[in-house]
Amino acid sequence: MLDLMYITNNPQVATIAQRAGVSRIFIDLETIKKAERQAHQDSVKSNHKISDIAAIKPLLNKSDLIVRVNPIHENTSDEIEQVVYNGADIIMLPMFSTCREVEEFIKCVNGRAKICLLLETSAAHECLDDVLDLPGIDEIHIGLNDLHLSYNKDFMFELLADGTVEHICGRIAERGIRYGFGGIAKPGCGLLPSERIIAEHYRLGSSMAILSRSFCNWELVQDMNQIAHEFDTGMAEIHAFESGMASYSDEDFAHNQVLIKESVKTIVEKIQNSRKTEGVYVR
Repeated sequence: MLDLMYITNNPQVATIAQRAGVSRIFIDLETIKKAERQAHQDSVKSNHKISDIAAIKPLLNKSDLIVRVNPIHENTSDEIEQVVYNGADIIMLPMFSTCREVEEFIKCVNGRAKICLLLETSAAHECLDDVLDLPGIDEIHIGLNDLHLSYNKDFMFELLADGTVEHICGRIAERGIRYGFGGIAKPGCGLLPSERIIAEHYRLGSSMAILSRSFCNWELVQDMNQIAHEFDTGMAEIHAFESGMASYSDEDFAHNQVLIKESVKTIVEKIQNSRKTEGVYVR
């Protein structure tokens, strides 16, 4: 089964997610330049704090706590010290573009937590071979939201359809490092159906994914019983679909690829036509 991550700083929601089988609770401290990068995107802009780590860590006895810090900046060392002190199991570095940044990050963590790199820039893709030569990297997540912007694409899953994700996964797999990509919604949901994406995870040997905001937008639901129901049913549906893929043949996976390419093409055409209709030509 995929290791599924869910972004929340709410202790009650974290406990519900863990009970439902979410592998990792995700605290997101990244703020530097994120709002500017994703100004026109319907993406999560978190307001998480260091103190959220200490509040949630003691509640976790099955799930790991993963913390995304800021990109390398003048206070990176201090930030990582606080994240380690408060109990992060895995620390994620976003928006790296050079091998030197990754080296600095590894040095700051110094083996006190697992290291996850978030590959989400074209520059990171270009220097990937050099990065993979560095010791101490536990896993790499391919962040399709920023990566598709970096490549000036219209839709994040274009990178899944055009072979970019497969190429990156192949290079990482050669080094024996765990990897994952993108986000997934409940089966039957998502602009690109979640089933298509999950099947690609399996075809490409991916180990992890982030549960999308649409899986359960806890900030819009005040009833914790309803949130628990959404997690329980959503996780059960995902695991049932994963179990069903045990019978998939190479032809099944190849057919799924075709369906992804067709769906992505249709979605991109709609996005582009909508832009023309509205007179908007800049992302």
